[in-house]
Amino acid sequence: MRRVYQKIYLTILASLLLVVLIAGGFWRFGGGPPPIADAFEMAGELAASALPPAQAPAATQLETLVELARRLHTDIALYDEVGARIAAVGRPLPSPPRNGVSGWVLGTGGPAWAFHMPDGRWIVARAPPRHRHPAVHLVLVLGSIVLAVAIGAFPIVRGLTRRLERLQQGVETLGAGNLGTRVKVEGRDEIARLATSFNRSAARIEELVGAHRMLLANASHELRTPLSRLRMGIELFGQSNDPKHKAAIERDIAELDLLIDEILLSSRLEASPKPTAEESIDLLGLAAEECARYEDTIVEASADGEAVTVRGERRLLARLIRNLVENAHCHGAPPVRVYVRRAEGNAVLEVIDAGSGIPEDERERVFTRFHRLPGHAQGTGLGLALVRQIARLHGGDAIVAPQTGGSCFRVTLPVG
Repeated sequence: MRRVYQKIYLTILASLLLVVLIAGGFWRFGGGPPPIADAFEMAGELAASALPPAQAPAATQLETLVELARRLHTDIALYDEVGARIAAVGRPLPSPPRNGVSGWVLGTGGPAWAFHMPDGRWIVARAPPRHRHPAVHLVLVLGSIVLAVAIGAFPIVRGLTRRLERLQQGVETLGAGNLGTRVKVEGRDEIARLATSFNRSAARIEELVGAHRMLLANASHELRTPLSRLRMGIELFGQSNDPKHKAAIERDIAELDLLIDEILLSSRLEASPKPTAEESIDLLGLAAEECARYEDTIVEASADGEAVTVRGERRLLARLIRNLVENAHCHGAPPVRVYVRRAEGNAVLEVIDAGSGIPEDERERVFTRFHRLPGHAQGTGLGLALVRQIARLHGGDAIVAPQTGGSCFRVTLPVG
């Protein structure tokens, strides 16, 4: 049962079935009463065999009637065939029915039973008042049924509420700041799926908060370097007015501006589930535009391949290509070549340089924030991390592909 409503529905059906079984058991083993007419006829036959014949003296009949009343603990009256009373014991009783049919008769003191004997006489009897009302028996039967249903339904209902209580406790614990909180997943219904979603959300929150803490710690460390150089450059420029110090200050400001921009962008991408402004983009054309930025510089960058259309945010994809080209320029060697092609239903963008390449054990770590290869101090340490973030935001990925001579960064994106 994978739905809560199914469990509740089946619990109701099972409870009703239990009621039917208990009622059937009472009926089967409780000795249900015989038909009314047969019962009265049988009672009349028994009374006739116990009493003296109709021709016996009235005193003899009264004596026998007194003995019956004593044994049965009832009020009894004996009437002849025309309804005249022969003898009576106990409280006053009503006369036999005029229709000549055995059954209930009403009179002073409450209802009584009237039995027609084979010789024409009538016996009228009334049981003495009981301390237990007949309704008490019905209440006891219904009470036992209610108790059985309550016992049968409690484990199922309690099982559902117990899981909800654990889920509520997990939410409260997570809200109190314990990001490692997880709840136990039991069953396969909606509550189990809710617990799974909660655990997945809690893990995502813990991952985001941890990433932001790490980003903040690394950013504070990375910001100190350009700020220190900037402070020193301002002091030197104030003393000598040397244009070289001014140029150094401008470079430090540009580096600081780039670092802050990449920190903010990385933080925004971490919290964004998908691109905010999607459009159809010619990936080869976008790569050619980015390579054209370096035509008047010493960077040799060119784009080639086939036109492939993807869906995404143009500004972010342009940033992805620019970061890869900048990385190849800073840490590789010219020429830098950008290839775009289609492979297995995806768009593949490769940025290849002629540098010394990336060691195999560093090919995954280069996408970690603020990670730099040994001996490379240039850059912010966020460029390649942003490349992977942007690629995954668009449903793709970025890796360092094996390359003989130089390095090859490969980005795979879904075709639009």
